[in-house]
Amino acid sequence: MTAAAATSAPPSALKGQLGTYVGLTVVLVGMVALFGTLSEYFLTRETFISIANEIPALAVMAVGMTFVLIIAGIDLSVGSVLALSAAVTAAAILQWKLSVPVAAALGLATGLVCGSVTGAVSVAWRLPSFIVSLGMLEAVRGGAYLVTDSRTQYVGDAISGLAAPWIGGISAAFVVAVVLVAVGQLVLTRTVFGRHVVGIGTNEEAMRLAGIDPRPIRIIVFAATGLLAGLAGLMQSARLEAADPNAGVGIELQVIAAVVIGGTSLMGGRGSVVNTFFGVLIIAVLEAGLAQVGASEPSKRIITGAVIVVAVIIDTLRQRRADRRLA
Repeated sequence: MTAAAATSAPPSALKGQLGTYVGLTVVLVGMVALFGTLSEYFLTRETFISIANEIPALAVMAVGMTFVLIIAGIDLSVGSVLALSAAVTAAAILQWKLSVPVAAALGLATGLVCGSVTGAVSVAWRLPSFIVSLGMLEAVRGGAYLVTDSRTQYVGDAISGLAAPWIGGISAAFVVAVVLVAVGQLVLTRTVFGRHVVGIGTNEEAMRLAGIDPRPIRIIVFAATGLLAGLAGLMQSARLEAADPNAGVGIELQVIAAVVIGGTSLMGGRGSVVNTFFGVLIIAVLEAGLAQVGASEPSKRIITGAVIVVAVIIDTLRQRRADRRLA
């Protein structure tokens, strides 16, 4: 396979992408209709505003994770990076007495550095990103505990503007998340960098033979994912008005689930940021609906886990069908 073949989008792929859009829309609308039937309070303005204001952190991390999975990588450290970035921001405001913009910039820089380290280590030593990010998950979480002295840091309304109602009760964080989804989709589908990302996930050796070094691209993808996790930390701190060193525990699984539900292949080479956003909405609606119908916490976890497994099975079957068509 040539580099051009690896990065082009044949008509069959475009049809498949359209089919995925339609399928995800049907699933989302079906879930809304189901929970609307089961709960008289679900189909209300308050429910949808609540869902919209709760998903920005998950959505922005899922944007970065989409690119990571497309290059056939994975980043398990995003939840810990979220916590450390929020902790650094809170420490900068409360302990170091820095201005809010400078503190926010430090939080974002923390995420960028963490993501860059994950990418650089996995590339330099040719280590699986799964192992490197697993180590970063522990190390960065420890850093969050050190910065906060293992206690929740209450920042008050210093950065609450991100979570404040803006348009019809929708927060500025949600608007930022939607903009980042649009930008991510444009970068993936309309830029040379996006074509290189898809090419690396499809056939990295073909990209090398075409004279394209995949190493800096991989590092940039992980660095951007860390930066977005840092932004997610700011969003969550703004909503809670606090930085919790335990924040984001397990959220990396939700992020990966949203990306996979959106149709991004775990094998790399295929994905869509817009579809990932649909995956985020599906998870958010599922959790909100289960909460309103009175499902217990164990039941919610079982159902959510089952949805993830089904999404992976569907992705595997879809990949096998695509391979048979190519053969």
